Amino acid sequence: MSYYCSHCKREIDIDYENAGVRCLYCGHRILVKKRPATIKRIKAE
Repeated sequence: MSYYCSHCKREIDIDYENAGVRCLYCGHRILVKKRPATIKRIKAE
């Protein structure tokens, strides 16, 4: 899964088995999941 660091804003792919949840570049521990660019539209009834 792809995430981005909330501190340095770099995109990171996390491998949960080998490394903990940490930015590989700055070591910050708060990562945010990337959202898709598409927008879901639901018709209201």
